[in-house]
Amino acid sequence: MASHRKLRAAAVVCVVAVAAGPAPVAAWAATTGVPAGAPAVAAPSPDPFDGLTADEIGDRAVAATQSATSLRMTGRVVTEGQPLDIDFAVNDRDECTGVMKIKGGTAELRKIDQVTYMKGDEAFWRVSMASQGMPEAQIDATVELVKGRWLKIAPGQAGSADLGGVCDLKSLLADLDKDKAERRGLTRGPDAEVDGTPVATLVKKKAGGETTTVSVSQEGKPYILKMVKTGGAEPGSMVLSDYDKPVRVVVPPADETVDLSKLDGGTPA
Repeated sequence: MASHRKLRAAAVVCVVAVAAGPAPVAAWAATTGVPAGAPAVAAPSPDPFDGLTADEIGDRAVAATQSATSLRMTGRVVTEGQPLDIDFAVNDRDECTGVMKIKGGTAELRKIDQVTYMKGDEAFWRVSMASQGMPEAQIDATVELVKGRWLKIAPGQAGSADLGGVCDLKSLLADLDKDKAERRGLTRGPDAEVDGTPVATLVKKKAGGETTTVSVSQEGKPYILKMVKTGGAEPGSMVLSDYDKPVRVVVPPADETVDLSKLDGGTPA
């Protein structure tokens, strides 16, 4: 039926919007951190990183962060000139729940039992579809189809791999260690705090005015707590929190979903 083709188009467009967000976060996460000028605080005594170089602290931070079973990512990144705000809780069972905002539009994303659910407001769908050059009439029809409902995408359906990748904690954290050479040459800046937790500040400056920094917890495991990138083409700021805490994902009610497989079969969701 015609409606399922429009719904598939919406799903693909949605994937484009999402792929422009969390994936690049991971790409620059290995060399990002707290802003310059953050208030200095007294480090714990003794300094847990005493005797370590900035690069060695970075190694410990990456290893600790990659060992996490869950975390929450909150912040803003800029990719291809477009700011994207995200707030996601993700665990190592490929489950997640969160919200993203782009150009005034908002979308919720959930994944559980290998099924991805996405619900966008009208502004989100219109901005996403218009950016892909969809005709106005098709946009109107698709918005009516998904208005107030969750798009249910099962494994193997359009967009499932890309959308589900946003919820792949192991893959996101693997990118922290993808290019070890990229995060070499760090220096240690003034100690600071992130949400009341003392942190070591690691800084790297590149040609062209790009500065990246990492805030590493000085209490407990040396998790990365905040990442900021200034200058360059893709600035951004991201806070990582709620390490190893349960991620509760709620399956949307069946009567509030649009099921692609049922639409393929010619029956309404």
